[in-house]
Formats: sequence, structure tokens, C-alpha cells
Amino acid sequence: MSAKRHNHQDDSRSEADKILEMMYRQGKAQFGDAMKSFWFYDGDFCPGCLARPVDKMKIKGEDALSINGFIYRPRGVLIGYFLCEVCANHIFKEAAKNPFKETPLHADIERNLAEAYRRYLSSLDA
Repeated sequence: MSAKRHNHQDDSRSEADKILEMMYRQGKAQFGDAMKSFWFYDGDFCPGCLARPVDKMKIKGEDALSINGFIYRPRGVLIGYFLCEVCANHIFKEAAKNPFKETPLHADIERNLAEAYRRYLSSLDA
């Protein structure tokens, strides 16, 4: 009998898929037919800065990943994504100062995710 080798990144992705599916179900319940599907951005770099790879970070001394969701309204798609530690911490700090207010980084993330999703759709047509 062979032992299956577990990859931390695969485990994180599997958990992220479960969380994204849960977020989708919640969004579907809240927004109805406006939510049509979900997709997970798995680019090599953070969609916030497009410069740093996504990796685990420390929150209250524990390893964590920053999983987030963005609704790409033109297609009704919930796009799940991870952020790098620098971008996640920037958003956490700004949210502490101005709760519920989007930052310019949010706009960058949304633009980058929308572009990545459109590239993904184009690759399906190829």
C-alpha cells in the first residue's frame, strides 16, 4: 500500500474550494439569480499587487491564508482569491481605521481579477 503525499498547497486549495462554495451558496441565497457561478483565481501572484506570491501569513501567532471573494457582476460570478501578506495587512489596517470603506487597493484587486477571469474565458474558446 502506498502512502499519498499531502501537499500543503493542495490542502489549502481544497479548503479554499469548500469555503468558496459556502460563500457562493450564501451569495445565491442573498442575491438569487444574480449569482450564476463561481471561479477561483489561482494566478502565481497576488491579485492586489501582481508582484508577490501568495503564501501563508501569521495572524495572532497562527498560520493563515487570506481568502476573499469578489462578485464580477457582468457575469454573476463569485471570484475567490488569496491575497499576499502585505496586501492583506494593508486592507486589515485600513479597515480598522475606516470600517466598510473600500480602498484603492480594492479597485486594483477587482480590476485584476476581472481581467484574469476574462483571460480564463478566452482560453476556453481557444
